[in-house]
Amino acid sequence: MLALTLERLPSPIGVMLLLCDQMQQLRALDWEDHEHRLRDLLRRQYGKDVQIAETGKTSPAGLAMQAYFAGELQAIDAIQVATGGTEFQSKVWRALRQVPAGTTLSYAGLAARIGHPAAIRATGAANGANPISIVVPCHRLVGGDGNLVKYGGGLHRKTWLLRHEGARLSP
Repeated sequence: MLALTLERLPSPIGVMLLLCDQMQQLRALDWEDHEHRLRDLLRRQYGKDVQIAETGKTSPAGLAMQAYFAGELQAIDAIQVATGGTEFQSKVWRALRQVPAGTTLSYAGLAARIGHPAAIRATGAANGANPISIVVPCHRLVGGDGNLVKYGGGLHRKTWLLRHEGARLSP
Protein backbone atom coordinates (compact mmCIF):
# COMPACT_ATOMS: atom_id res chain seq x y z
CA MET A 1 0.00 0.00 0.00
CA LEU A 2 1.37 3.39 -1.01
CA ALA A 3 0.23 6.03 1.48
CA LEU A 4 0.29 9.59 0.16
CA THR A 5 -0.56 12.91 1.73
CA LEU A 6 -2.43 15.44 -0.39
CA GLU A 7 -1.57 19.08 0.13
CA ARG A 8 -3.47 21.92 -1.54
CA LEU A 9 -1.19 24.89 -2.09
CA PRO A 10 -2.31 28.23 -3.54
CA SER A 11 -0.12 29.66 -6.29
CA PRO A 12 -0.29 32.60 -8.68
CA ILE A 13 -1.71 30.28 -11.36
CA GLY A 14 -4.13 28.19 -9.35
CA VAL A 15 -4.30 25.76 -6.48
CA MET A 16 -1.68 23.04 -6.78
CA LEU A 17 -2.10 19.50 -5.54
CA LEU A 18 1.07 18.00 -4.08
CA LEU A 19 1.19 14.34 -3.14
CA CYS A 20 4.08 13.14 -0.98
CA ASP A 21 4.89 9.72 0.36
CA GLN A 22 5.93 8.85 3.91
CA MET A 23 9.57 9.67 3.06
CA GLN A 24 8.47 13.20 1.99
CA GLN A 25 9.29 12.40 -1.64
CA LEU A 26 7.04 14.21 -4.09
CA ARG A 27 5.06 11.65 -6.08
CA ALA A 28 2.72 13.96 -7.99
CA LEU A 29 2.04 17.64 -8.58
CA ASP A 30 -0.91 18.84 -10.60
CA TRP A 31 -3.64 21.46 -10.52
CA GLU A 32 -6.87 21.38 -8.55
CA ASP A 33 -8.90 21.80 -11.74
CA HIS A 34 -7.28 18.57 -13.01
CA GLU A 35 -7.69 16.48 -9.84
CA HIS A 36 -9.63 13.72 -11.60
CA ARG A 37 -6.83 13.31 -14.18
CA LEU A 38 -4.26 13.20 -11.36
CA ARG A 39 -6.09 10.42 -9.56
CA ASP A 40 -6.38 8.45 -12.82
CA LEU A 41 -2.64 8.87 -13.44
CA LEU A 42 -1.84 7.63 -9.92
CA ARG A 43 -3.98 4.52 -10.50
CA ARG A 44 -2.19 3.84 -13.81
CA GLN A 45 1.25 4.20 -12.25
CA TYR A 46 0.67 2.52 -8.90
CA GLY A 47 -2.46 0.40 -9.25
CA LYS A 48 -5.29 0.45 -6.76
CA ASP A 49 -3.02 0.21 -3.72
CA VAL A 50 -2.82 3.98 -3.21
CA GLN A 51 -4.23 5.60 -0.12
CA ILE A 52 -4.56 9.41 -0.15
CA ALA A 53 -5.09 11.47 3.00
CA GLU A 54 -5.48 15.25 2.91
CA THR A 55 -3.21 17.27 5.14
CA GLY A 56 -3.17 20.87 6.26
CA LYS A 57 0.58 20.80 6.84
CA THR A 58 3.09 22.20 4.37
CA SER A 59 5.61 19.61 3.21
CA PRO A 60 9.25 20.33 2.31
CA ALA A 61 8.11 20.16 -1.34
CA GLY A 62 5.38 22.70 -0.58
CA LEU A 63 7.90 25.05 1.02
CA ALA A 64 10.18 24.72 -2.00
CA MET A 65 7.25 25.46 -4.32
CA GLN A 66 6.43 28.59 -2.32
CA ALA A 67 10.06 29.70 -2.68
CA TYR A 68 9.95 28.97 -6.43
CA PHE A 69 6.88 31.16 -6.87
CA ALA A 70 8.56 33.87 -4.76
CA GLY A 71 11.40 33.97 -7.31
CA GLU A 72 13.87 31.38 -5.97
CA LEU A 73 13.73 29.31 -9.13
CA GLN A 74 16.36 26.78 -8.06
CA ALA A 75 14.38 25.87 -4.93
CA ILE A 76 12.64 23.09 -6.86
CA ASP A 77 15.93 21.46 -7.82
CA ALA A 78 16.35 20.07 -4.30
CA ILE A 79 12.91 18.46 -4.12
CA GLN A 80 13.18 14.70 -3.82
CA VAL A 81 10.88 12.93 -6.25
CA ALA A 82 9.79 9.35 -6.81
CA THR A 83 7.72 8.15 -9.74
CA GLY A 84 6.21 5.03 -11.18
CA GLY A 85 6.24 4.69 -14.92
CA THR A 86 8.32 2.75 -17.39
CA GLU A 87 12.10 2.81 -17.69
CA PHE A 88 11.82 5.04 -20.78
CA GLN A 89 9.46 7.48 -19.03
CA SER A 90 11.81 7.67 -16.05
CA LYS A 91 14.72 8.41 -18.40
CA VAL A 92 12.74 11.28 -19.99
CA TRP A 93 11.72 12.65 -16.59
CA ARG A 94 15.29 12.57 -15.26
CA ALA A 95 16.48 14.40 -18.39
CA LEU A 96 13.76 17.02 -17.96
CA ARG A 97 15.15 17.87 -14.52
CA GLN A 98 18.43 18.77 -16.24
CA VAL A 99 16.81 21.50 -18.37
CA PRO A 100 17.68 24.73 -16.52
CA ALA A 101 15.09 27.31 -15.50
CA GLY A 102 14.81 30.07 -18.05
CA THR A 103 15.57 27.80 -20.99
CA THR A 104 13.46 25.72 -23.34
CA LEU A 105 14.20 22.59 -25.33
CA SER A 106 12.39 20.93 -28.22
CA TYR A 107 10.98 17.44 -28.00
CA ALA A 108 13.54 16.40 -30.61
CA GLY A 109 16.30 17.96 -28.52
CA LEU A 110 15.24 16.01 -25.46
CA ALA A 111 14.96 12.77 -27.46
CA ALA A 112 18.54 13.32 -28.67
CA ARG A 113 19.76 14.06 -25.13
CA ILE A 114 18.50 10.73 -23.86
CA GLY A 115 20.13 8.87 -26.74
CA HIS A 116 16.95 8.16 -28.71
CA PRO A 117 16.90 10.85 -31.43
CA ALA A 118 14.21 9.06 -33.46
CA ALA A 119 11.89 8.66 -30.45
CA ILE A 120 10.38 12.15 -30.61
CA ARG A 121 6.78 10.97 -30.28
CA ALA A 122 7.62 8.57 -27.46
CA THR A 123 9.47 11.38 -25.70
CA GLY A 124 6.39 13.57 -26.12
CA ALA A 125 4.15 10.82 -24.74
CA ALA A 126 6.43 10.35 -21.72
CA ASN A 127 6.44 14.11 -21.19
CA GLY A 128 2.64 14.09 -21.27
CA ALA A 129 2.52 11.31 -18.67
CA ASN A 130 4.77 13.24 -16.28
CA PRO A 131 3.12 13.09 -12.84
CA ILE A 132 5.20 15.89 -11.28
CA SER A 133 4.46 19.15 -13.04
CA ILE A 134 6.92 22.06 -12.62
CA VAL A 135 9.47 20.09 -10.57
CA VAL A 136 9.94 17.72 -13.49
CA PRO A 137 9.72 20.72 -15.80
CA CYS A 138 7.66 19.49 -18.72
CA HIS A 139 6.65 23.11 -19.30
CA ARG A 140 10.16 23.79 -20.64
CA LEU A 141 9.56 21.67 -23.75
CA VAL A 142 8.49 23.51 -26.88
CA GLY A 143 7.82 22.64 -30.50
CA GLY A 144 10.64 22.36 -33.01
CA ASP A 145 9.91 25.90 -34.19
CA GLY A 146 10.11 27.27 -30.64
CA ASN A 147 6.36 27.73 -30.27
CA LEU A 148 4.52 26.69 -27.13
CA VAL A 149 2.73 23.41 -27.57
CA LYS A 150 0.80 21.15 -25.24
CA TYR A 151 0.77 21.51 -21.48
CA GLY A 152 -1.51 19.40 -19.31
CA GLY A 153 -2.17 22.31 -16.99
CA GLY A 154 -3.10 24.60 -19.88
CA LEU A 155 -1.03 26.85 -22.13
CA HIS A 156 -1.83 29.85 -19.90
CA ARG A 157 0.07 28.18 -17.06
CA LYS A 158 2.92 27.11 -19.33
CA THR A 159 3.28 30.68 -20.57
CA TRP A 160 3.21 32.05 -17.02
CA LEU A 161 5.80 29.54 -15.78
CA LEU A 162 8.21 30.22 -18.64
CA ARG A 163 7.88 33.98 -18.20
CA HIS A 164 8.37 33.58 -14.43
CA GLU A 165 11.61 31.73 -15.18
CA GLY A 166 12.76 34.40 -17.65
CA ALA A 167 12.59 32.23 -20.77
CA ARG A 168 12.50 33.92 -24.16
CA LEU A 169 9.26 33.00 -25.89
CA SER A 170 8.54 33.03 -29.60
CA PRO A 171 6.09 35.77 -30.55
